[in-house]
Amino acid sequence: MTFPIRPYLPADASACADIFREAIWELASEHYDEDQRAAWMAGANDEDDFAQRLETQLTIVALDAGEPAAFISLKDNAVIDMLYVYPGFAREGAASTLMDAVVKIAAARGAKSLTADVSDNAKPFFEKFGFVSQRRNILMREDEALGNTTMIKILQPSAAAAPASGAKN
Repeated sequence: MTFPIRPYLPADASACADIFREAIWELASEHYDEDQRAAWMAGANDEDDFAQRLETQLTIVALDAGEPAAFISLKDNAVIDMLYVYPGFAREGAASTLMDAVVKIAAARGAKSLTADVSDNAKPFFEKFGFVSQRRNILMREDEALGNTTMIKILQPSAAAAPASGAKN
């Protein structure tokens, strides 16, 4: 499938919160139990705070029939903070489209690498894009311990950011 992408708009807040919750509930069930997923999903309970988080980062949405199907957020041009897909669009290319876009944007803006704290269910996806595990993390959410892995991808400089050959300083 082909997914058009565009920048996040404030009107996307509720749809992105729904994507966040549904992706966690359905797609993470193999690696996290019900209590862990409920604690993780609580991150979108205050939709105003959730929207503020998306608005203060570079957030891009993938669309299906004009509606958000997935989103990714890039913090400080160096950290993939969130990448979530509606379960019905999992493994259909929405996340890949978003990842490709963020990698290109970060490289064009001069980032040397990208990092992400990746859930156990998303780790194979990030590995497919060249991310390498750095360390295992345990974080507490609503009195539940959640494990994830910090991963890093070294970026190649974009052609636009690379100095011209033969250039003199």
